[in-house]
Amino acid sequence: MTATEPATQFQYKPQYKPNQLICGMGQTAVVTGWSVKTAVAKQLQPQEYAVIGQLYSPTRGISFLIRNLLANPHVRFLVILNATKEDKNAGGSECLLDFFRNGFVAGVSDNGRDCWVVKSKITGYIDIEIPASALERLRQFIECQEAKSIADAVSIVKSYAQRGSVEPWGNPLQFPLSEAVPTVLPGTRYGHRIEGKTIAETWVKIIHRIKTTGTIRPTGYDGQWQELIDLMAVITDEPTGFYFPEPNYLPIDRNFLEEYISQILDDSPYREGVKYTYGQRLRSWFGRDQIEQTIQKLIGEIDAASAVMSLWDVKDHEKGGSPCLNHMWVRVVDNELSLTATLRSNDMFAAWPANAMGLRALQQHIRDQIQARSNYDLKMGPLITISQSAHIYDDVWQHTNLLIEKYYQKIIDLEQKQYYDPVGNFLIEIQDGNIVVSRTTPGSGEIVACYSGKDPLRLSREICANSPAIQADHAAYLGIELQKAWLAIREGLNYVQDR
Repeated sequence: MTATEPATQFQYKPQYKPNQLICGMGQTAVVTGWSVKTAVAKQLQPQEYAVIGQLYSPTRGISFLIRNLLANPHVRFLVILNATKEDKNAGGSECLLDFFRNGFVAGVSDNGRDCWVVKSKITGYIDIEIPASALERLRQFIECQEAKSIADAVSIVKSYAQRGSVEPWGNPLQFPLSEAVPTVLPGTRYGHRIEGKTIAETWVKIIHRIKTTGTIRPTGYDGQWQELIDLMAVITDEPTGFYFPEPNYLPIDRNFLEEYISQILDDSPYREGVKYTYGQRLRSWFGRDQIEQTIQKLIGEIDAASAVMSLWDVKDHEKGGSPCLNHMWVRVVDNELSLTATLRSNDMFAAWPANAMGLRALQQHIRDQIQARSNYDLKMGPLITISQSAHIYDDVWQHTNLLIEKYYQKIIDLEQKQYYDPVGNFLIEIQDGNIVVSRTTPGSGEIVACYSGKDPLRLSREICANSPAIQADHAAYLGIELQKAWLAIREGLNYVQDR
């Protein structure tokens, strides 16, 4: 083979996530970050590259990428595209570059698992099951270059292909991969409602619900996910400026959020390799600024039920790559501005916290603009997200188990100490040998319903049937108190609620 003939005798064989990769016959792997991999592949011949794939997350994606490289030692060159603001914000490409530039050290992941940590300002993990010696061999034998544009990446790949064939650095290497197997309890598949004061606490409750009763099914991108269908999350009191817990257990931080919010609020020009941003779809995709339309609609008709924004294009059915966020509508009820958003597909672990905070920022923007341009002084109402497919991918199941173990019960215990239920309160007494239950409003204490009888089971069923939104812990408490009242009648004892 001459120096000008590209290598063609190799075949890349991915061990992990094969359906997410474009495989070729050369010796150069191309990591495109958040840029669409086909934007690079269409400008190359299969014999010029070994594999082309995207890298979204430094904590979830780098370890699989390295495992695939170890299993394909004929790959001797690596081109890492680090071109867009999405790449800068996520940090995956930068962290991978730092692995080859700076190396790694032994450490612990944010879920408490032993791992290798990339020496980088961007947090990145590699499975501890991969020996350090194998990682060092990759760093020694693979030549790595950064590309700042798609054209730059294509040029570098072609230059590598012109070098001709290079001997593989060794034999294929594979190492054990620990996997979490969830225990799924029976539960409703369709239609779930989860409420919390902040996005952070609501997120933990969402993760718990999916991990407890979600259906396990294969994904279209290799692997599995655990899924609930039609999950509605209601956030009632997210503060201005957003709440981040200490320590921060969310998968995002304030620096990431600032850039992400701009992708929702701001328009952006078309860029090769980037599908779209939500802001582009809202501001200019359909030839109208839908955010501005919504503001003007509500200023002109504050009670309007038609302040709707849509990101779905009918052409999305044909070309794929359709937006996960589909529709939003804004309502003003009792001087309170709420925003409801529907998402067709939602990664509840990695994406939902950013989705929710970005939508809350949009909600705040609309409220502030209405106030600045009119005499309305609106309060911020709830944010509601409806996720048609609410799922968690299998590569974070271990992380979610530890998250639930550490934080879920603390959040629930704190909520239960507040003793608040929107359906009201129930006062229980014994009168003339009967159990009498008065239902009162949660604010003024006005009696709105009364139930009477001797059978605690019948009473509890009647009350719950007439209060379908009663909180589960409140219903359990009610059952206990009704049983105590029945025992007091049977034994001739005095009954006082809560004693």
